[in-house]
Amino acid sequence: MRCSAECVPCFVKQALGAARLVTDDEELHLQITSEVFALAGGVDLTHPPPAIAQQIHRLVRKMTGVDDLYYEVKQQFNRFALDLMPQVRKRIEQADHPDDTALRYAIAGNCIDFGIGGKSLTEEEVLVAIDEAMELPLYGSAEGFWHAVNLAKRILYLADNAGEIVFDRLLIERMPIECITLAVRGGPILNDVLIEDAQMVGLTELVNVIDNGSDAPGTILDDCSPQFIEAFDAADLVISKGQGNYETLSDHPKHIYFILKAKCNMVAHNLARDIGDHVVMMSHHGTTCG
Repeated sequence: MRCSAECVPCFVKQALGAARLVTDDEELHLQITSEVFALAGGVDLTHPPPAIAQQIHRLVRKMTGVDDLYYEVKQQFNRFALDLMPQVRKRIEQADHPDDTALRYAIAGNCIDFGIGGKSLTEEEVLVAIDEAMELPLYGSAEGFWHAVNLAKRILYLADNAGEIVFDRLLIERMPIECITLAVRGGPILNDVLIEDAQMVGLTELVNVIDNGSDAPGTILDDCSPQFIEAFDAADLVISKGQGNYETLSDHPKHIYFILKAKCNMVAHNLARDIGDHVVMMSHHGTTCG
């Protein structure tokens, strides 16, 4: 999925938001904004948005001298989601359709995203999203998703954001965990999940966890490690969580289920949905597992 002109101001806001997390130096903010404008003006918009975001955040990390700009944010939302986990698990277990309920909460957790136009997020907004999870329409086929999960022998689950990963865990607990490998990012980028986040929420004790070797906020296969590519190729079902993974894999000819909340105009348009919609959708290229 390629960029559009609409992505460029989003990249600039995202970079400024990241810088403000770690420094109050207004002069540095201006320098970063100027450098990002220059970089964004020269990028190839045929690339997916996460490829451009990767370059921009490398620049911001270099200019601030901070390797993990979102470290405190990730810790905060991991702890917050872990505090919510017992009550959400109880809601799942008591639901008429526990599997579908877990899927809905996992998609609702995709709201924990600091990559959309540099916007911040409050814990109250997450609580609203979780409370709305059972009321909002689910676009796509939950039945098809679970059919694919139950047929698959090797499932690769591509994680997205810290905090959100707690709700992924509650979904993964409903799956055949012996079949699952969870993939996280290979280096700090936005509030995306790293190995330490998976450890913090107990996922490394539940399933096999690998990193993809890349610091892009998506899954750019040419930038990923041989270990990840081997797991990707071996999987007969890939579950792709969130917008960044969708943006980088939506055109890939593999059996992929995308589960996400549409959070920007470009992704919503590509999905033929509206901003805020919850989506569970098989790739156009996908065929039934077996």
